[in-house]
Amino acid sequence: MSRFFAVFVSLALCLPTVQASDLDKEQRWADQIVDSLIEGEAEWLQAGEVKFLAIYTEADEPSARAALVLHGIGAHPDWPQVVYPLRTGLPAHGWSTLSLQMPVLPNDASSEDYAPLFDEVAPRIEAGIAFLKEKGAKQIVIVAHSLGVAMATYYLSGEPADIVALAGIGMSGGAKDPRMDNLASLAKVHIPVLDLYGQRDNENVLSTSAQRVKAAAGNPAYSQVQVPGADHFFDGKDQVLLETVSGWLNETVPPTRE
Repeated sequence: MSRFFAVFVSLALCLPTVQASDLDKEQRWADQIVDSLIEGEAEWLQAGEVKFLAIYTEADEPSARAALVLHGIGAHPDWPQVVYPLRTGLPAHGWSTLSLQMPVLPNDASSEDYAPLFDEVAPRIEAGIAFLKEKGAKQIVIVAHSLGVAMATYYLSGEPADIVALAGIGMSGGAKDPRMDNLASLAKVHIPVLDLYGQRDNENVLSTSAQRVKAAAGNPAYSQVQVPGADHFFDGKDQVLLETVSGWLNETVPPTRE
């Protein structure tokens, strides 16, 4: 019996560790966000057995268009860079927004450590879609930043029917794990895509811009835009970011007539 137990323990130690979102970290951030939230309403959505935070901000005028906002690595749905300017700014341009808390890991985790968390992406996006539909949304897009773009393209590579466009900000290129490989996912996405990045963006974003164009060659609705002077977080460029994203969305997904 002891020999069997020793073998079992040995085999267990050899098995790969399955990562899951750091729910304690999510809760700490949620407590901070809810207590200080000024624009938008905190909403608790359910993805399987996990309850997670989202922030809903209604369009200034009645609208059936809505955007799911996905943050980057290790961030939260009210992140001051990129996420907050878009989730609070798009409503003035005809878009309600729902900013989702995506799966996160502790601060010392590398980007590669996030690969197993991609299995948690679809349930959260689909919970967001269901919420927006209940609010009357009929045209739903995704606006994502950095690692959030990889999560979005991975989800969209399965060609779900409910998302009509993607605005990806600071999109990277390939990755060892196919779930995180924007190039492989882009080749399977056929809805309109905006690939928006800064002139001073991260190296992996800048060095793979041509590869992303090639990967999306089969999608005539793909476009790539570089913003002069902008870095990965569009620091000091919030207005340019908002105008570029809202302009593209309104041109690509005009309101439907009831």
